Amino acid sequence: MGCAEGGCGACTVMVSKYHPHQNRIIHHAVNACLAPLCSLHHCAVTTVDGIGSVASKLHPVQERIAKAHGSQCGFCTPGIVMSMYALLRNNPRPSMHEIQEAFQGNLCRCTGYRPILEGYRTFTKVKEQLSKASKKSKTDKLRNTGTHFILSKQPQRELRFVGERVLWIQPYSLKELLELKATYPNAKLVVGNTEVGIEMKFKNLLYPVILAPAYIPELNIIQHTQDGKRVIYLKGCVCLSMLFDGLKQILFVNTIHSNFIELETEVFEAVLEQLRWFAGQQIRNVAVCFVSLPEVKNCFIEVNGLENDWEKRVLEMDDKFFPGYRKTILKSEEILLSIDIPYTRKYFSAFKQSPRKEDDIAIVTCGMNVLFKEKSNIVQSIRISYGGMAPVTVLATATCNRLLNRQWNEELLEQACTSLAEEMSLSPSAPGGMVTYRRTLTISLFYKFFLTVQHKLALDLRMEGVTVEDVRAEYATATELFQLDSPSSVQLYQAVPPGHNNDDVVGHPIMHLSALKHATGEAIYCDDIPYYENELHLALVTSIKAHALIKSIDTSDALAVPGVVAFISAKDIPGSNLTGPVVYDETVFADDKVTCVGHIVGAIVADTQAHAQRAAKDVKISYEELQPVIVTIQDAIANKSFYQPVRSIERGDVAQGFKDSDHILHGISYLINCPNANNVMCLPQALVAKALGVPANRVVCRVKRMGGGFGGKESRSTILSTVVAVAAHTVKQPVRCMLDRDEDMLVTGGRHPFFGHYKVGYMNNGRVMALDVMLYSNAGNSLDLSLSVSRALFHMDNSYNIPNIHGTGYMCKTNLPSNSAFRGFGGPQGMMIAESWMSDVALSCGLPAEEVRRMNMYKEGDFTPFNQRLDQFTIDRCWEECMQLSDFNKCKEHRWTKRGLSIIPTKFGISFTAVFLNQAGALVHVYSDGSVLLTHGGTEMRQGLHTKMVQVASKTLGIPCSKIHITETSTNTVPNTSPTAASASSDLNGMAIYNACQTLLQRLQPYKDKNLKGCWEDWVKAAYFHRVNLSANGFYKTPDLGYDFDTNSGRPFNYFSYGVAVSEVEIDCLTGSHKNLHTSIVMDVGKSLNPALDIGQVEGGFMQGLGLFTLEELRYSPDGYLYTRGPGMYKIPSFGDIPIELKVSLLRDTPNEKAIFSSKAVGEPPLFLAASVFYAIKDAIIAARAESGLTGPFRLDSPATPERIRNGCEDKFTKLCPPADPGTFTPWAVQV
Repeated sequence: MGCAEGGCGACTVMVSKYHPHQNRIIHHAVNACLAPLCSLHHCAVTTVDGIGSVASKLHPVQERIAKAHGSQCGFCTPGIVMSMYALLRNNPRPSMHEIQEAFQGNLCRCTGYRPILEGYRTFTKVKEQLSKASKKSKTDKLRNTGTHFILSKQPQRELRFVGERVLWIQPYSLKELLELKATYPNAKLVVGNTEVGIEMKFKNLLYPVILAPAYIPELNIIQHTQDGKRVIYLKGCVCLSMLFDGLKQILFVNTIHSNFIELETEVFEAVLEQLRWFAGQQIRNVAVCFVSLPEVKNCFIEVNGLENDWEKRVLEMDDKFFPGYRKTILKSEEILLSIDIPYTRKYFSAFKQSPRKEDDIAIVTCGMNVLFKEKSNIVQSIRISYGGMAPVTVLATATCNRLLNRQWNEELLEQACTSLAEEMSLSPSAPGGMVTYRRTLTISLFYKFFLTVQHKLALDLRMEGVTVEDVRAEYATATELFQLDSPSSVQLYQAVPPGHNNDDVVGHPIMHLSALKHATGEAIYCDDIPYYENELHLALVTSIKAHALIKSIDTSDALAVPGVVAFISAKDIPGSNLTGPVVYDETVFADDKVTCVGHIVGAIVADTQAHAQRAAKDVKISYEELQPVIVTIQDAIANKSFYQPVRSIERGDVAQGFKDSDHILHGISYLINCPNANNVMCLPQALVAKALGVPANRVVCRVKRMGGGFGGKESRSTILSTVVAVAAHTVKQPVRCMLDRDEDMLVTGGRHPFFGHYKVGYMNNGRVMALDVMLYSNAGNSLDLSLSVSRALFHMDNSYNIPNIHGTGYMCKTNLPSNSAFRGFGGPQGMMIAESWMSDVALSCGLPAEEVRRMNMYKEGDFTPFNQRLDQFTIDRCWEECMQLSDFNKCKEHRWTKRGLSIIPTKFGISFTAVFLNQAGALVHVYSDGSVLLTHGGTEMRQGLHTKMVQVASKTLGIPCSKIHITETSTNTVPNTSPTAASASSDLNGMAIYNACQTLLQRLQPYKDKNLKGCWEDWVKAAYFHRVNLSANGFYKTPDLGYDFDTNSGRPFNYFSYGVAVSEVEIDCLTGSHKNLHTSIVMDVGKSLNPALDIGQVEGGFMQGLGLFTLEELRYSPDGYLYTRGPGMYKIPSFGDIPIELKVSLLRDTPNEKAIFSSKAVGEPPLFLAASVFYAIKDAIIAARAESGLTGPFRLDSPATPERIRNGCEDKFTKLCPPADPGTFTPWAVQV
């Protein structure tokens, strides 16, 4: 499921075209989702299918990502392959830094990125073998097959493409363009389609005429004059990557020029620095600079119009250039000819602050320059401009005027900061939110500029014999630019002992069985299934109100759209409209009332996806709004809106524990939610059957693999499968629905947000004696699996032995799309709140957090709050090894750059808390030639489950993996499957496969005994001729499980997985940005079935947790409207977010007798270890607060975004921008 907005890179292809001024073919990676087909006239397009295949020959780029274990779900893999391929076509021996830059526009949700970079690191080494392999590549023939001649024949005439609603015109000359602009003054000019494409897709805007000037030669050059004027002219169609290369070349030439003055090119260096972090490489390859440099002042825009015989105008990019949001003072018939950037003699800096460093939209940007009087530090002129503080770029005119003729010193700084706090004000309800943070940034970024200039000025004046104050050494880091360091890594695991049977592949790090197909694009996903001849497409019609009655639905305009077949609603359901995974408290279609924004009201069925989506937007629904609208947990608490039951766990005497404590503290902790591909087969089967009014045996669910789903939503795909099934039943034709990313994020909910309120009693030495915690989860508008998410109660202790403990869990009923089970099922939320109070205890005692954590940790044989004994407890071993692996110690700090260090353990219970789900089935067929077909109840959704199950069958049967094949998971082969969830799938399905294989071995044993020198094929053939059944069902259920909340007795879990992580971070106290310097992880996975896959799960889980705890945040309006519906606003970790040094070790010699072949679960447990990054950030904030005299506990909600980090580092600048009092305004977004 791609994003359709150029934000994820999954659809990356390479476009090759001839550049007339460079007289060569250039190869660019671009996003296919934003590249109109008609814009590719006279281009060569290379897709992942075109560079190699499993059936023919793989390209080295495909082979290396697969063999380096750099593909899990595989959905993003083709895009990453093509980004790398395009880089190699332009630069056969790139540096590691260039590889990292090439991936700035690619996202991956599974791997943790490390193996991808490690696999492609090999291309940076000069190897003769690699060189030969690359030369043999099929697609490298492109250079020698006449393509240069073909592509160099530029179109000599205007091209027109007439669509259903849009006319696309591609002029060849500037004259043609001006004439067309005069004819169509309201036509949109499109070069890269990076803005217009998104507007038409997501904002429902229509531009009937589009002019595409990308092939006009005069608009595709960078000119550089060396005369007295000394200006760089950027023509209107110069893309950002071309601008980047051009400016680098100019700076290189200037550095070797005899009369080069560094100060003159500061503006170019600033532009280069901004371009490094502007969007991803795919966007930079097509986007033009006009919309991308609003903060570079003192530039001039040269425009051309048909009026007065193509008279040129030169406009200064000042505060009048942008009269409104996305509006300029250009006349409708004018076009941008060039941007003229003059050399300058001023000190110039530009800054950008965004939630994520790579490929992100700015929160605040700024451009600043200052000129001093000769041989002095007295300001002659100064300009300060900001983006992100208004709909347009704004100049701090009043502040600038106050600074004229002042010395550049601390007194000027103080006045500037006070003035900026007054001038750069924002309404507390301003769109975009983060008002306090944005205001603080305007001051913090100016402070960075002040220090940068102070240092440069001191050096420059010293050369002229003038002494002024330089920057203090401890402040110097505030002037440093962010550098992208090349990562390094170590992976440690227990090797298979010598003499091991070669056919026994359990314990070997074999490659994911689908990895090569992932890398070639041959892996089949849902939407790759070939179309049926009479197939139709479906688009959802959803509510725009959070709580309202439906008064009427007008479908007349929608049904008039060409190709529309029907509107489907509740009245078309032949069975029951009630649905839900546990209780039937949801509807397939909203009937008379909607209870969230995104509630499915109906669906449009049409001949194409485009027609269906267009018509869906034309359905008009009238509402009568209802009260209350409950959005947040606090709303639910105020309205006592909870689902039942309210559950609790208690052990010991909590009241006495508090009496015996030296101290008692109270605290709260928030965890914000993040979005979550279906991983359960029987649930859609049952609910589709219910909606259609037929038995379940009439419905078959099949899944080959899943990918691109942003994580696992155990149950939420049912809201789509039932809708599509009803539509197909109604129109009597096959119906397909592929949600866009924004639709998926809108309707399917995410991980439960949690609010924790705790009271903790502890001794002077940090020993915790008593805990009383209340956990509130935001369940949304239906119960869904929120009962299972109450697993948070089972993890409210994390790894700590609290003698007197009481916890209560509330499920809040709100008007949000129903939240569901996500990796961890509430466990990470419960453990995160536990670490919050543990951190507070350490701060209150003034003791090192690692000492307090270790003191309170469980030991072998201890009992949990739910009275389960801890056997084979290995956290202490994990802890010691992790401390040694990480070389745990603190480093030198500076005033505005602080480092933090944290070590965090995890104890994760393995089993479904719903006992009946702890079962699995398998079906194994042995064919007469000895080949084996394996089917089981688990689904493949990145984790390598099928690979591990083939390994289990291989070891059990004693045959090579090559003889075993898994086709798909389906309800007509293995019925009543449990979800592929709770980290138990390898345990359950592995044992079921083992059971089936043992049955087959028993049937084959007589033939083995008769032919001891025979082989597998001989025994199978002999059994076949004796009419022996060579097909077997397997089944397994986890023994001795069951827990009673009323009596607090039983075993909810079969066993526990353990792990420990140490992380070190560095924060910028002025902006809130942080850099992940180091992480060491030690994980107990028992005797690993496949170390490569298990390490991949550890690293991938850790990186997903990194997003959960530091980046990802769904943002809702007070009315329940979701703002963050795609990668444009919702940020997951990127390549640049991985720790610079990452070490992962699988604990040795820890066999687990309770799972298949002594292994342990590994899917969910590692995720929480990313909390080590969160608490390392908190440790750094503690150091920053100490500089301001602040000590003791403080609140830091998760995720630790730059906003929360900066606001936590309270200092003299934050005091200038106090937040508005709650209740005095309506916020743009609320904490749900």
